[in-house]
Order: sequence, then C-alpha cells, then structure tokens
Amino acid sequence: MSDKNKLYSVSELAKEFSLTPQALRFYEEKGLLTPQRAGTARVFDYRDRARLLLILKFRRLGFSLEEIREYLAHYRPAEPNAEQYRDGLAKIRRRIDALEQMRVEVDEALTELRAMEEDAEGRLQACERGASD
Repeated sequence: MSDKNKLYSVSELAKEFSLTPQALRFYEEKGLLTPQRAGTARVFDYRDRARLLLILKFRRLGFSLEEIREYLAHYRPAEPNAEQYRDGLAKIRRRIDALEQMRVEVDEALTELRAMEEDAEGRLQACERGASD
C-alpha cells in the first residue's frame, strides 16, 4: 500500500508525532484536521498527516491557531495559488517582525540583568570584605 493510501489511527498518528490523542481531537475540534470515519473510529489519511506536520511546524514557530486556520483555508498542495502565498508571506513577515521585537526586548533585559548582576556581585564582595575586617 502506498503512503497516499495509508490510513492512520488516532493512536498511530499521535505516537508518530509524540502527541496525545487529546491533542489530535483538539486540532479536530478547532477545524484544523478533518479525519474520516471507518465505522466508529476516526482515521487520518496522508493529507491529514501533511496538515498535522504544517500545524506543528507553525505552532513551533509561534503562530496562533487562528493564523494556522486561515493559512490552511488557502492551502491546496496540488493546486498552489497566489492567495495562499500572499497570505502565508504576510503571516511569516508579521511573525518575523514580532520575533525581532522580542529579540530587542530580550537583549535589553539581558543588559539590565547583567548590570544588576555586576552590582550585586560588587555589593557582595564589599560585604564579605567588611565581614573579614
């Protein structure tokens, strides 16, 4: 059976991506995944697996579920379209801007903390010198 014909159970897909079945259900409830039914069981096909890869990648990069949902609404792997790329590019650029701003804020916080650390070390040394006198 080719990978395109393979169906994955909830537990198989969860295990493959180190997720819980509840996480898959959460993505399903949010409309990000739409598994098929095999009797009473939910099964995922290669498209669902590919969508899950995208979802996890976007989550790791800090995108919101709403941003992911919007992107996936345009996503057509067999039929890429300009709207899909414009939307994706806009989201990517906003995320880059946000991360660059965070980097500035982290660098400022580190500078302040290092100054505080240096001050605290100086005060500690002064106390220790005073205690040994």
